[in-house]
This record gives sequence, structure tokens and C-alpha cells, in this order.
Amino acid sequence: MKILLLSTYELGRQPFGLASPAAWLRQRGHQVTCNDLSREPLAEQAARDAALVAFYVPMHTATRLALELLPTIRGLNSSARFCAFGLYASTSREIFRANGINSLFSGEFEPSLVDLADQLCGVTPTTGTSPIESDISLERLHFIVPDRHGLPPLKSYAHLVLPSGEHRTVGYTEASRGCKHHCRHCPIVPIYNGAFRLVDSEIVLADIRQQVAAGAQHLTFGDPDFFNAVRHAVPIVEALHREFPRLTYDATIKVEHLRKHADLLPTLRDTGCLFVVSAVESLDDAVLARLEKNHTRADFFQVVELFRDERLTLQPTLVTFTPWTTLDSYRDLLQQLQRLGLVESVAPVQLAIRLLIPEGSRLLELPEVRAIVGPFDPHALVYPWSNPDPAVDKLAADVQAIVAASEKAKLSRSETFSRIWRAANLAANRSVELDTMPLIASRATVPYLNEPWYC
Repeated sequence: MKILLLSTYELGRQPFGLASPAAWLRQRGHQVTCNDLSREPLAEQAARDAALVAFYVPMHTATRLALELLPTIRGLNSSARFCAFGLYASTSREIFRANGINSLFSGEFEPSLVDLADQLCGVTPTTGTSPIESDISLERLHFIVPDRHGLPPLKSYAHLVLPSGEHRTVGYTEASRGCKHHCRHCPIVPIYNGAFRLVDSEIVLADIRQQVAAGAQHLTFGDPDFFNAVRHAVPIVEALHREFPRLTYDATIKVEHLRKHADLLPTLRDTGCLFVVSAVESLDDAVLARLEKNHTRADFFQVVELFRDERLTLQPTLVTFTPWTTLDSYRDLLQQLQRLGLVESVAPVQLAIRLLIPEGSRLLELPEVRAIVGPFDPHALVYPWSNPDPAVDKLAADVQAIVAASEKAKLSRSETFSRIWRAANLAANRSVELDTMPLIASRATVPYLNEPWYC
């Protein structure tokens, strides 16, 4: 059967979420076309020919883009079965069903996709159950090596930019799925609820090998938290370094785990880790408590020092604008980033991120959140909220505009930060002292990936 797998957006990465199910489906004899719309035009002929069209929806932006694309695909082929898979498939089930998509798979979605394809061909599903309706599976799978055939080349995706100005081609893989934590704002939690699943180390290494052969010079581990299973993660990077000593990598690790496993930071550095992304989210302890991040402002400061001692780069991600953000707390965030020498380590878009409250969010467990949100917006796919101080919402819009203009003008992170700092002080009716302004760097001083980060 002919199948079209579609990805609309995945942070500038070659989508693992297409390559993995493609391998499973091709192994069953199906003809699969992978189409990454973030890097190439819609494969219209493949859309016309497909008996099954499946949208990969791992995040909020990807889901909105998929829903916008659906009428176009349906116009090309109204007889195809339509499906959505990924984190947002099940949590967005009502809006998908309203748009005629009833096959929705989250969690370990590969077997469900295979069963759906087989059933549409008249073959008895391997599980013996119907996969037509929505399904959240946490089955422990024996993964197979992702099949990246037909995807755009790695060189067309986000590149690593080094302080020297050198650009390196980046690959992407996952050593685990899910997360054992329950952060209230995280879209993983409604699906996995504290569970996580490991990908066999030999499968991970085989995927790395094929990407190195395709030109990868740096690798991103896309696990929600690389240290959810330290005894799984560390042997992988040690084996990676033995086989490819010049290959560098980055990973995402919680502040909590970086403190707990501080003794492993030298191992990360020595096996080629250039930077660690960490979901710091806020420097306000009250906000961190509401989000159930299991770290504090002081913990973050400690991790910054640990990284400085080990000569590693920390790249914090943030949920900057929340219902609890004030003009003073926003200015404090900027001041602390400057004081800690992290201006170049934080992508400017992180200073503009506004809290999303999608369907299924654990934030809705909080009475104070339920009291401030409006009715669910099926277009934006969120429960809308406003800050009690309209000046904060205006600042959020101003910062978003500054970031967009700075990206268009290709300004440095430091120069963009300076513009944001000025806007924050003007919003708070504070004078902008020159001695508190950051130095303007003409080029990056830390390694980073050159595609802005969104949700």
C-alpha cells in the first residue's frame, strides 16, 4: 500500500518521527514516501496516490501546521485514510476528529501505524486489535533502525555554529522516549505520565553510523531528558566517542539531574558534548513550584558554576511569560543572565516564549489557572490567558517583535538582548543605565544550532 508520512515542523531536525515509522512500514512491505514540509514542497503526486496519509505532530506548532495543511491534502485525495501520530495526536483528539481524522496514535506509535496500514490492506493486524480509533500505547518495543531514505539531506537542516565561525552538519537521534517526571506544563506528561522507554543502544548507534556516513559532524540527542536513564545514556556516548572521536553532540538534561549527576559532567565533556540544553523555565521559585520543575533558582545558579568549572556550555530554555510574570521578575531574569555570562547561551526567542496551556495540560489541575483561562481556542489549540498586568502582555508582544526583527536583520544574540533589555526597562519606567547593558558581540562565543527554537 502507498503511504505518505508528513512532517510539518521539528525544530530544524531531520525528523526521526518519519524515519522510525518508515522503517516499520517498509519492513511490512508498504511503499512509504516521507515528506518534510519544513524543508521541501508538498509531494503532490504522492499525496494523490496514497491510501494512507499520516501527519507527524510532536509539538504544538507542528499540529497547527498539520491542521492548516489538511484541506489541501484532502483536496488532492479525498479517498485516503487520514491519521495523526505523535505527542499531540491524542491530546488534540477532539479537534482532529472535528476535522475528520479518527486514527490518532501517541506514545509508541509505530505498531499502531503498521496495524492500521495492514488493516486497510485487508491484512489481519499483528496485535489482533483494531487501531482505527485513538490509541496511547506505552508498549515496550523492540525498535528497529530508522529508515531515512527519501528525506532531505542532513546539510539542508539546522547547522551547528562554532565560535570560530565554522558550520557543522547535524544529525539527530533518540535514545529514549517519554520522561519519568511530571512537570505541569510539559506535553509529554499527559501521554507518558511518568513512564519512559529506552531504545536499544545498538539501534541508537546504528542510526548514528548511518548519519555519520551521510555527513553528520555533530549529533543532537533529542531525548526529553538524556539522564532519565544514566546507565543507558553514558555507555552510548562512550561508545560513540570510541567509534567517532571527532563527532560532537548535545543533549537535553534537567537541572535536577545535572546536580544529582555532577560527577558525570567530565564524562560528557570528554566524550564530545559541546553543550547541554536544560529546561530552566524560570528564575522565580514560586513559578518553578507551580510548574513542578523540582529545582530552584539557587539550584540553577549552582549548575551554572558546575558547568563553568568543567568548561561545558549550558544553554537554558525558558518559559518567560506566564500569568505570574511581572515587569520586575522579567528584568531580574535579564539581569541574572547577564550577571552569569549567559547572554550568548540563550537563544533570543527563549526570551519571548509565552506559556502554552493545551488540552490535557496538568496546569489545569491548579484552581488559579482554571480561574484565569478562557474557553479552549480550537484554532490556536490552547486555553487563552492574560497576565493580570496588561503592561506585561504588551512587553511580551514587543519582545516577540524585537526577536523577529533581529532574526531578519541577523543581529547577534547580544545585540538582540540589548534591545530586549531596553524594552523591558522602558516598560517598567526604569532608566537604561549604560553600565548594565551587555557588550555587543560581533559573533557567537558559544556553540549553538542556527535554527530558532519554538514549541
